Amino acid sequence: MGGVSTQIAYEVPKSEEVAKNLLAEFNLGCDAHRTEHVYRVYVSTFLGFGGNAARQRYEKSLLRNASTRNRLLGQRVGETAETPVLDPCLPTDLQDEVGPSRLHLRGTGDFDRCRQILQPFLNRTNDTLTSLSGVYQPAIDYNRSQFYGFSEFYYCTEDVLRIGGTYNATEYARAAKDYCSTQWKTLRERFHSGLYASHADLHRLKYQCFKSAWMYEVLHSGFSFPAGYKNLKTALLVYDKEVQWTLGAILYRTRFLPLRDIQQDSLRGVHSHWRHSFFVNNHYLFLACFFIVLLSIILYVLRLRRIHRRSAQLYTPSSVPWLEAGLRSPTLPVSL
Repeated sequence: MGGVSTQIAYEVPKSEEVAKNLLAEFNLGCDAHRTEHVYRVYVSTFLGFGGNAARQRYEKSLLRNASTRNRLLGQRVGETAETPVLDPCLPTDLQDEVGPSRLHLRGTGDFDRCRQILQPFLNRTNDTLTSLSGVYQPAIDYNRSQFYGFSEFYYCTEDVLRIGGTYNATEYARAAKDYCSTQWKTLRERFHSGLYASHADLHRLKYQCFKSAWMYEVLHSGFSFPAGYKNLKTALLVYDKEVQWTLGAILYRTRFLPLRDIQQDSLRGVHSHWRHSFFVNNHYLFLACFFIVLLSIILYVLRLRRIHRRSAQLYTPSSVPWLEAGLRSPTLPVSL
C-alpha cells in the first residue's frame, strides 16, 4: 500500500481453475521450453486505495456531507473552530482544516467508529471471490500461504505503534485504538521526546489513526484476510534488501536465468553444480578463447625475434667503428 494505490500479488496453484487472462504467467527457468519454474501469479492494482488517496476521498465526503446538512438544516457546522465537524479518524482533540472552504474538524479518536465509516469506501460487493471495487480475486489458501505487507503496511505498524514484523490483528487493533484515543497534546509530547521512529513526522502522527483503520479494513474487509491470520509480516526489507516494484521488473526481464538454482551464497553444493554445468556447457567457448590467447602470444614472440634479428644486422661491430672513435662521423662517399 502506497500513498495513491494498493496492490496485491500472490501465486495461484495450478490446481485452481482461473481464467488465463486474469493471471500473469512467469517463467523463471533457464529457457522458454522448461516449465518447472513457471508460476501463475495474480496481480491487481487499485488506484485511489492508497493511504493518502483514501484520506482525500474521505475528506471530500466530509465536506459534501457537511455542506448538505448545513443547507438542509440551516446549520453552520464546520465553519468555525467552535463548531467543528467531529472526526473519529483523527486523534482525540486534534484540530484540522480541510478543503477550499476550510472545513474545521476535531478528532474524537474512535478507532472502531472510524473503521465502520470507512467500509463503504472499499466499494465491496456481495459477490463471492471479489475484493476492492468488486474486482475478482482468486481463492487464497490461508493455511498454506505467507504474505508480506510493504510500504504503508509497514509504516502503520512500525513507525508509531512499534509492532512491525509478524502481524497480529488483535494486538494491532488494540494498539491502534489506544493511539487514536490518546490526546493530541500527549502524542506531540511523545513525538518530541523521540518515542517514535526517527523518520516519523507530524504528518504521520496526524493521520496515523486514519491510516491504521484504513489498513485494517483493506486487509480484512477488502482482501478478506481472516482476523486470525498468522502468516503476514510487515516489512521494509527482505533478506536485507528493500523490496520495490523494480525487483519484479528485474525478475521478469531475467526470467530465463536459473534463479532458483542459485538461491544462497552459503549453499556451496548448489554453486559448485552451477559452475560445473556452466563450464561443461561452454567448453567450446573456453577452448576457442584459449587458442586465441596462445596464438596471440606466439605471434608476439615471433615479432620480437624478428625485431631483434634486424637490430643485430644493423649494428654489427664492423659497421660502426666510428662510434668507438669518439662519435666522429666517417667520410662517406658522395655519388653524383
